[in-house]
Amino acid sequence: MRVMVIVKASKESEAGEMPSQQLLEEMTTYNEQLVKAGVMLAGEGLQASSAGKRVRFDGDKRTVIDGPFTETKELIAGFWLWQVRSMDEAVEWLKRAPFQGDEVEIRRVAEAEDFGEAFTPELREREKQLLEQSAKNAGR
Repeated sequence: MRVMVIVKASKESEAGEMPSQQLLEEMTTYNEQLVKAGVMLAGEGLQASSAGKRVRFDGDKRTVIDGPFTETKELIAGFWLWQVRSMDEAVEWLKRAPFQGDEVEIRRVAEAEDFGEAFTPELREREKQLLEQSAKNAGR
């Protein structure tokens, strides 16, 4: 199963403060462990919401909202995408992360079978082709 591990923003991350060298070293060591175990598929930190935008959809109307966004507890500072056998395994890996005083969320990624009959064989094939093309694009 794939899970997304969502690192929530803090006042510091929203202020654009970068992690210390020590934390970067600890996080790099942790990421190396994830990669060696075949768990980590992707992972990135995100810039503060002041550099972001939101698009609000209301019928046919689209409204662009510039950051920063005020509710820090609802913002994301980074993420990982992991391949694990179970949610329990994801939790065990996350417990090893070098965080202090943070809260991190784990969410299962929806797979094709989760969509039932609405995700027809034709749509599955189109999705497969899109994933193959996006993997090629990532290799640019």
